[in-house]
Amino acid sequence: MQKINSRRNFIKETGMAGIAAGVGLNVLPSVVFAKSVGILSDYTQQPLPYGYNALEPVVDALTMEIHYTKHAAAYAKNLAEACVAEKVDTTNTPLNGVLRNISKYSAKMRNNGGGHYNHELFWKCMKGGAVTKPTGTLATAIDQAFGSFDAFKTQFSEAGKNRFGSGWAWLVQTADHKLVIGSTPNQDNPLMDICELKGTPLLGLDVWEHAYYLKYQNKRVDYMNNWWNVVNWEFVASRFNP
Repeated sequence: MQKINSRRNFIKETGMAGIAAGVGLNVLPSVVFAKSVGILSDYTQQPLPYGYNALEPVVDALTMEIHYTKHAAAYAKNLAEACVAEKVDTTNTPLNGVLRNISKYSAKMRNNGGGHYNHELFWKCMKGGAVTKPTGTLATAIDQAFGSFDAFKTQFSEAGKNRFGSGWAWLVQTADHKLVIGSTPNQDNPLMDICELKGTPLLGLDVWEHAYYLKYQNKRVDYMNNWWNVVNWEFVASRFNP
């Protein structure tokens, strides 16, 4: 009985009760176990911060479920394998440190380390019932960098629309605190030393077809236009360093 109560308290304290109600604990037991024994890290797939249907109608529940439990889970699994093979100390070496030196690692580490990092960020960049635009210092910085919020959205959308094949669109803060927009192919990201676009990712948009194809088919632009309605600007602002 004590173990059962402990598990219930753990779920309550970590906010997973709400997730369980939305998606069912059957998709999260490995995460529950990892957290309960203190081994959850930035190399491990974390609980989705909302139910699969939380972003509807922008992102449909089936797409979210497949995206999280299949695509993103595979990146986390393959990343773990690469870390074992390449002797990465995942207890003491942050994932962003590996990404910043990704040229020293294998293609498997690059693809799956990037894929895992990108998706963990992507989930947090969205939420249901989101405000439609940033406020405060981030809003001011966007206006200063791009002229207006609408101009920023246009430039960001162009980065995603013009990315040939699979990849990501990014809002990035550079080392000298400037805001820039760009895109990367496949699962590359601006932390990587092989990436022309460099800096701290503040906002990332997944433009791989698996992120939108069930609902939007080949209409990437429609997906991107609707996506602005679920951007979690509070989270993006929390990553911004004025």
